[in-house]
Amino acid sequence: MSEYREVIDKAKSVKERSRSLGLIKPEDKNAALLSIACALEEQAPSILEANSIDMEGAKKSGMNLQLQDRLRLTEDRIKAMAEGVRQVAGLEDPVGRIMDEWTRPNGLLIRKVSVPMGVIAMIYEARPNVTVDAAVLALKAGSGIILRGSGSALETNKKLVRVMKGALKGTVIDPGCMELIEEKSHDAVNQLMGLTEYLDLIIPRGGADLIRNVVQNSRVPVLETGVGNCHVFVDETADPEMAGKIILNAKTQRPSVCNACESLLIHEDWLPNAKDILEKLIRAGVKIHSDQRIRELVPEADPATDDDWGREYLGLEISVKTVGSLDEAIEHINRYGTHHTECIVTEDAESAERFLKEVDAAAVNWNASTRFTDGFEFGFGAEIGISTQKMHARGPLGLKEITSYKYMVKGNGQVRG
Repeated sequence: MSEYREVIDKAKSVKERSRSLGLIKPEDKNAALLSIACALEEQAPSILEANSIDMEGAKKSGMNLQLQDRLRLTEDRIKAMAEGVRQVAGLEDPVGRIMDEWTRPNGLLIRKVSVPMGVIAMIYEARPNVTVDAAVLALKAGSGIILRGSGSALETNKKLVRVMKGALKGTVIDPGCMELIEEKSHDAVNQLMGLTEYLDLIIPRGGADLIRNVVQNSRVPVLETGVGNCHVFVDETADPEMAGKIILNAKTQRPSVCNACESLLIHEDWLPNAKDILEKLIRAGVKIHSDQRIRELVPEADPATDDDWGREYLGLEISVKTVGSLDEAIEHINRYGTHHTECIVTEDAESAERFLKEVDAAAVNWNASTRFTDGFEFGFGAEIGISTQKMHARGPLGLKEITSYKYMVKGNGQVRG
């Protein structure tokens, strides 16, 4: 494996420069983040210019349209990024919280206190908004951040990092607490995953291959984010109008993201209502892979294979299956789901409660689109990813989820006998 001085030098520098981040007053950190938000909006034209270079390269390379959508920035998307930064600035500071405290019979006062993680490395794919979200969340949480995006977004990411570092000049946050790895080689990622002396945590965000590589090969602890084979289950009592709105939103509002619906399950007693929504999906450009009973309703559908039930399409495709009961739906989801987000549409509170309790996922929704599993929508301001594991955090990773803690013990001379 080749070695790159850029990777080592930047990781070492961020480690040294970020040591004092946890000591900065919350109001001073917030002022620095607000400076970033303003700079993003003010320099939107130059950010869009850099993004146009990446977009042109993506088109020439034959990148699929779904990934191009993830890569593309617009004025509205930059405004949304800036608004996310402002929301993060307005949130309670996650560092120094007394999470628990108690006094032992011997008089020891024990406090569990939140502290910065240290240095976080973010390895991710085409979405440039991750560059901003990860940076501001890490800084607010008192941690340094190493960013390594995909080569396809390099010009955009370089510009975004320059804008953010420029905005930090003159604030209490050292701009050197944030660095972007510009080397495109996969060997640079492998090298980063071995820097246990400088990094405290790695968070991968992207496709299944990227996440698998990091989880299997990193020597640095990993907080795994997952792919999203998200389901909507329409129960026999579901309101047809509500079900239709949820399904269309979950599948078509932005099909290239991990919280979009990829699989639709329909209770067999609800099938008389299904033709209308299935035809609306087809008119919206969605390709349906289904079982025989669904194809009897919409002959345009293709036969589904076993691979379709577990597939994350990230585009205008969906698998549709008929189920005979709530138990069958839960069993299917727990078998083929990716523990991201699952939804039940039903008017039966008892069925909903069973679904919420028995489906194994980071987020389980009752009568609400899967698209709501998002740090911004949850009120976190932004997110650094969606964790589908069960340790140390699960679901949208906001400020509290990317801190650690330590025990502060106060005594008056106690010794152990």
